[in-house]
Amino acid sequence: MPTSTRTIHAPVPVDVRRALITIAEGRSDPSVSIGESRSLIAQRTPAGAATLALTQRGETVEAEAWGPGAAWALDHAPGLIGADDDPAGFDPTPHPVIERLARSNRAVRILRTGLVTEALIRAVVGQVVTGKEAKRSYARMTRALGEPAPGPGGLVLPPDPTVIAGLAYHRFHPWGIERKRAETLIRVARVARRMDEASGMSHADAASRMTAVTGVGAWTAGKVGLVALGDPDAVPVGDYHLKNTVAWALAGEPRADDARMLQLLEPFAGHRGRVVLLLAAGHVAAPKFGPRAPIRTHL
Repeated sequence: MPTSTRTIHAPVPVDVRRALITIAEGRSDPSVSIGESRSLIAQRTPAGAATLALTQRGETVEAEAWGPGAAWALDHAPGLIGADDDPAGFDPTPHPVIERLARSNRAVRILRTGLVTEALIRAVVGQVVTGKEAKRSYARMTRALGEPAPGPGGLVLPPDPTVIAGLAYHRFHPWGIERKRAETLIRVARVARRMDEASGMSHADAASRMTAVTGVGAWTAGKVGLVALGDPDAVPVGDYHLKNTVAWALAGEPRADDARMLQLLEPFAGHRGRVVLLLAAGHVAAPKFGPRAPIRTHL
């Protein structure tokens, strides 16, 4: 039996599966299980370990939680699925593509898990590598370092920052994480408490707090803002594909730099991150030229 339960009546359309896909590092993420009707996520909350189960029934979501962090997980469940997101100030009309995507993807939401360090660790693993490589590395690291999560599902808790903080960089190599990202993970883990404090700050101050850590830049802070902080204006500047996606969708240009991307997003200031998520939901992508990035190993 779950430790506690609650029913979430979402004031805006939400999609539990989409939310958990946004949080997870792919289908191989051992901390997340996404089902057709019921999905689960293991969390390392400030109150302790928890497993949260979410079952969507139309406009309501039934939430169940297990473990010492169950009450915290339930309290923050609306933010996790995007039910706290307020799109009222978003005007998609400056561009017909965004207007169309906003109509057809009404359940796209900015998430607020409140777990900044957890989101940072996932994002750092994804720095400057292919998506496939990042997913594989995160799964390997989590299975090696995480403990079994409470409750059903056989999930594994995300890695404990105190464990990561005590590792030497070479310990990350078997998981496909080279020295630069490993050392950034260690630095983030060593200031985990300060990182998690960012959940109570303004979005600008939270970004400044995160990017004060060497190795955490605008791309990483933007990724965390969209998942952990509920920042509708967060943009992962420096993304390999995003600048081209935005330029293609909004100007028909197959290639661009970050400055051009931000120029094109300016009419949506305050909700630029929402535009980024809508483009992803619509599977918009610029034409691909040249060879794909190789999958690397770091043994």
